[in-house]
Amino acid sequence: MNKLKVIILVTLVVSFFKGYGQDNVNPNELAGSEKSIEYAVPFLIIAPDSRAGAMGDAGAATSPDYNSMHWNAAKYAFIESDMGISVSYTPWLRNLIGDIDLAYVSFFKKIDQRQTIAATLLYFSLGEIQFTNDLGDPLNVHKPNEFSVDVAYARSFSDKISGGIAFRYIRSDITGGAFVGSTETKAGNTGAADISMYYVDDKIKLGNYNSTFSLGLNISNIGAKLSYTEVEKDFLPTNLKLGFAYLINIDDFNSFTLTVDLNKFLVPTPQDSSSNYDTDVSVSQGMIQSFYDSPGGFTEELHEIKYSIGAEYWYAKQFAVRGGYFTENQYKGNRKYFTAGVGLKFNIFTFDFSYLISTSQNHPLDKTMRFTLGLDFQKLRDQRRQKPS
Repeated sequence: MNKLKVIILVTLVVSFFKGYGQDNVNPNELAGSEKSIEYAVPFLIIAPDSRAGAMGDAGAATSPDYNSMHWNAAKYAFIESDMGISVSYTPWLRNLIGDIDLAYVSFFKKIDQRQTIAATLLYFSLGEIQFTNDLGDPLNVHKPNEFSVDVAYARSFSDKISGGIAFRYIRSDITGGAFVGSTETKAGNTGAADISMYYVDDKIKLGNYNSTFSLGLNISNIGAKLSYTEVEKDFLPTNLKLGFAYLINIDDFNSFTLTVDLNKFLVPTPQDSSSNYDTDVSVSQGMIQSFYDSPGGFTEELHEIKYSIGAEYWYAKQFAVRGGYFTENQYKGNRKYFTAGVGLKFNIFTFDFSYLISTSQNHPLDKTMRFTLGLDFQKLRDQRRQKPS
């Protein structure tokens, strides 16, 4: 029996599986008024694909790709291909446990020149855990897992602006019905939605270079609270994402993109004894309240913003090199890491790889790798048509 996995599970059970943004922070630093945001199903905010994962988890305003659902579904309206599918795989927290995995499957299909539909499956497996009683005697073996299924619709309103909406079903089965004291737990089920917009202008001149500016906005995981018991319900990780990207076409073979994403959870901030705000509020009230309820005032509200900075270089639209940096305040999670990766296009196939380098020693996210393989059905059809009969 893996003792570390049992310790992690007990921690999850005691906290009723709230996702705490805090990561690798000295507890003494948290003695002040600032506290990490609390939410359920944190797997929903993990970057699932390699391209954005290589650019510091930035993807709200980058050019459309197979995995736009997670970052900004409105981008699908401007995707070049007619239909495609991708599969991504991430061995997760392998510095702690050897069998936690994140898998992501994404599919899109253009209806016409203005409309696109898409669907994704995100599956998070926490391996296998042996439950024991208070005396340490083995009970049952459970394979905790979480997943979400998404469908989205994107439409362009002009040659520069598009909008998107996505609907999500979420299921989280962590305990297998185990008891926490005298309280019986259950799998959590709920639904959520994303609302997104995308703006792109590819007619910009920077000196002698043709350039493209894009702007992306996505409010994700707007949905009913999730519960693992009949007693307490937790907020979803509702998130406001705003991104900017600037692409420069250096010549016919070389292009370079710089992108920045800003993220803020639209979830109430935990309060201290002197606070005036109630955190047990409705989802809509919680989203509004999240802009002004921090006990530390405006300064703490700014600390709740996370920053992603990424860059991407393409040669001949066939080979890409990427890099990025992600950072959040020490009191709000303290995750800080560099990312790097590459991308390849082989006619009908694309392959992307990313690697995470934490700025902290022995960080559980350090050396995280992501792999993504994509298939372009339009190019596949074109290739078949070109073959002699």
